[in-house]
Amino acid sequence: MRLTVIILIAILSVSAIVISLGFLISQEYIDVPEITNQNEQLESYKNELEKINQQNQKILNELEKINQQNQKVLNDLEDEIKNSDDVHIDQISNEIEVIKRVIEENKAELEQVIKKLSQMESNP
Repeated sequence: MRLTVIILIAILSVSAIVISLGFLISQEYIDVPEITNQNEQLESYKNELEKINQQNQKILNELEKINQQNQKVLNDLEDEIKNSDDVHIDQISNEIEVIKRVIEENKAELEQVIKKLSQMESNP
């Protein structure tokens, strides 16, 4: 009986040592420099996106200014034509309608750009 108990204790001891060594050897370590590198890359990517967003905002502001200028020129042309006694008023009126459509199309495109930029801002 003593021999059986000694053999069981020896088997349990050897098993515990094998399990402990197996656990220690197979344990995965997290590479801290790799995580730091990923964080640096994400920060760099974030900064680049912010720069792009600022550039897009500048372009958007310039487009809005151009749109306002076009609208002002159109209004001035309309006033000038309304106040003139030119024979070709119908042709000029048709050209103004074409210009109005172009401005409206540009305005619609500008609104789409604004929506895309706002989506890019909200989903970095």
